Amino acid sequence: MPAAPVILWFRRDLRLQDNPALLAANEWGGPVIPVYIHDESAGGPWSAGAASRWWLHHSLVKLDESLRERGSRLVIKSGDAAPVLDQLQHDLKAEAVFWNRCYEPASITRDRALKRTLSESGCDVRSFNSALLFEPQTIKNKSGGPFQVFTPYWRHCLTLPVEPATKITAANICAPKTWPASLKIDELGLLPRLNWADDFATHWQPGEAGAQARMRKFLSDSVDSYDKERNIPEYDGTSRLSPWLHFGEIGPRQIWQALREKSKSSGVFPASAGAKVFLSEVGWREFAHHLLYYFPHTPEEPLRSDFAKFPWAKDPKGEKLQSWQRGRTGYPIVDAGMRQLWQTGWMHNRVRMIVASFLVKHLRLPWQQGADWFWDTLVDADLANNTLGWQWSAGCGADAAPYFRIFAPVTQGERFDANGDYVRHWVPELSRMPAKWIHQPWNAPNEVLDTAGVRLGDNYPQPMVDHAAARAEALAAFKQLRGAAIERDA
Repeated sequence: MPAAPVILWFRRDLRLQDNPALLAANEWGGPVIPVYIHDESAGGPWSAGAASRWWLHHSLVKLDESLRERGSRLVIKSGDAAPVLDQLQHDLKAEAVFWNRCYEPASITRDRALKRTLSESGCDVRSFNSALLFEPQTIKNKSGGPFQVFTPYWRHCLTLPVEPATKITAANICAPKTWPASLKIDELGLLPRLNWADDFATHWQPGEAGAQARMRKFLSDSVDSYDKERNIPEYDGTSRLSPWLHFGEIGPRQIWQALREKSKSSGVFPASAGAKVFLSEVGWREFAHHLLYYFPHTPEEPLRSDFAKFPWAKDPKGEKLQSWQRGRTGYPIVDAGMRQLWQTGWMHNRVRMIVASFLVKHLRLPWQQGADWFWDTLVDADLANNTLGWQWSAGCGADAAPYFRIFAPVTQGERFDANGDYVRHWVPELSRMPAKWIHQPWNAPNEVLDTAGVRLGDNYPQPMVDHAAARAEALAAFKQLRGAAIERDA
């Protein structure tokens, strides 16, 4: 007698290779019902932003196509995942439900309750790790608590074994005789109503095949020079794997294994300085999930509690925030990054640090406002990474940059975009500016501006703040906070 059906619940593991829940379901012996449940409440206050929804739509399409190539298909449901899954298990008389774990606070709470409910009904419920090299609950410092500094965290992780990436063991996935009712992916309404994301498809290829293609290109062309070129935004010198990692179209074990394969000829792992630095960036992603797991309040509140009293500037009409969002700050490197974000759903990591520093230190607006904007506009919006990045920039998180470390936009632009090519691409108003002046057009002679067709205050804005004055005000605010903290501690 064949085994009863098993429900394979896809979440952010939208791939077939290195998918331990799929591997276990395939070995179950009965029909496998792959299911995706679009649960708007799953993330708590952090439901998917518009750019992420665009990616999710196309990723689900690709996953369904891959499943159909193996004689299966993706069943689409919508609603609160717990009752939907409970009803589906009842209707199908499924004796098992398998999934891969998520680590956001809301997901952890929901999954624990769901596992308990299904198990009490006699269902075999199993969850697996597909998203991380090292699960947060398995990593603790010598005192038995969480790490809060990256270097000792990653040093410790590198002493631990990494499970090898797995593959599905059969060309076909056992299908049921009859399929349950399913929505069409289009019915989820994931695509933006406005056409602002129309250009995303020219920059991205969502899905497992796109992830593999991108990884091969990066490992072939860029990884060995990653340590030298990752900070130059005009180069294609970073992996850009972050959106595929977020949606689980590729897993970190696959990256680890690919780097291992690349190092075989030399016998040294990682095989180059660039590969070593890149692997440490994979480690930062692990560290971000570690912190979110142990400090679940940090998406809304600073890890360093004294920063809750930071004297942020007032922006009652939201005009400062809007100028930053639109890339109209008057600082070319900042504006280039914000426009790259809007047009592609992604921003170079060096520039992310520059624009974040500008928001929280030059404009002195709360880091949460920046985190909200990134969450809505990034195709790789990930709660753990987003939280770590913004708290790092604001100086209020674990292993954060000190608040008094204030990026000078002109200096950053001249250092990392020396010829101005990145700015010229994303800020076409400045495309004819010479490199000497492109990062500080307000200081350029009038004849240079005239030749370049730049009219400050007209077709390109004057700087919305003076760097020296903004820096002084930020340091004064930090001094005020530090004084208050000392007073409270006394």
